[in-house]
Amino acid sequence: MKHQGSCHCGNVAFEVEGEIDTGLACNCSICQRKGSLLWFVPRERLQLRTPEDAASSYTFRRHAIRHRFCPACGIHPYAEATAADGKPMAAINLRCIEGIDLSSVPVREFDGRAL
Repeated sequence: MKHQGSCHCGNVAFEVEGEIDTGLACNCSICQRKGSLLWFVPRERLQLRTPEDAASSYTFRRHAIRHRFCPACGIHPYAEATAADGKPMAAINLRCIEGIDLSSVPVREFDGRAL
């Protein structure tokens, strides 16, 4: 299934394919502040509908994850990283996907603070 998503103002928009089967709530220093609910997919399933440079990037600590956000409205629609097996991954913020019922998505808690 294809899903459409964007930041609040629409300057960063995307399409992502897959079945949303779970969300991840992380308590690391950035996720806790952003309030993101993450869904992980292979990076090739994420197609940007706006130019890549429409989103700014933020990295911290080990600089392993590119947290992508809109410089106009500040919303973080997705992040990019490399999985342990070396494959590019995307972490989609489910709160930025149009038309889904978040209350129907099972949420798994992750202790990112402990990393």
